[in-house]
Amino acid sequence: MNSNINKAMLLAAGLGTRLKPFTDKHPKALAVVNNKTLLQRNIEYLQQYHIKNVIVNVHHFAEQIIAAIEQNNGWGSNITISYEVDEVLETGGGLKKASWFFKDDENFLLMNVDMLTDLNLQQMIEQHINSNALATLAVTNRISSRYLLFDETNRLCGWRNVQTKEEKLSRAANTLFEKAFSGIQIIRTELLSLIQQQGKFSMIDVYLSLAANHTIQGFEHSNSKLIDVGKPESLQKAATMFQ
Repeated sequence: MNSNINKAMLLAAGLGTRLKPFTDKHPKALAVVNNKTLLQRNIEYLQQYHIKNVIVNVHHFAEQIIAAIEQNNGWGSNITISYEVDEVLETGGGLKKASWFFKDDENFLLMNVDMLTDLNLQQMIEQHINSNALATLAVTNRISSRYLLFDETNRLCGWRNVQTKEEKLSRAANTLFEKAFSGIQIIRTELLSLIQQQGKFSMIDVYLSLAANHTIQGFEHSNSKLIDVGKPESLQKAATMFQ
């Protein structure tokens, strides 16, 4: 199986405030589901698709993550650390800091460490490559407070917060479809040179700023298992979903 993607980044620097009290003394990446940490589970998930070169950004209890990787020899993958020493740079700033890692690649994968899924990455990669999109974002039809907005061709047009009613539109469309973002994305490396934002910023802001002139598309995987392991109760639910 040639996935055409050899490298990935796992976003693991966050403070994990929703996962307190565990994150008072540990990073969320080391939260455990059935005797495996979230970090190990996602390293092994990527291995199923022959992605074994991974960069992990760290900040909160960074030394615990580094120690876990070293003690387990990266669970069989080659893991590089991007240390955000002074502050968490968020998803976009974190990727920008680690962008050197992907300079020789055409495409790469970016994923939040606290999302567990059995999404078929091969299908997502093939759609991304065949469509020539600048980025492909995994989305589902689940209930959320914040949605990405797509047109009938599955092209990103905007973002909406249904609680605050805030909305950001990059492109006009006759009909907008709300989809919840899964925190998994495949990116053409050329996108990195188009990022105008500085410091700490979100990848969603990057996508919205590029969506008017570039194809940012959705990959629908509502039939997959997916859980955001952000809260203590979701750890318990994840244990029933992922053995």
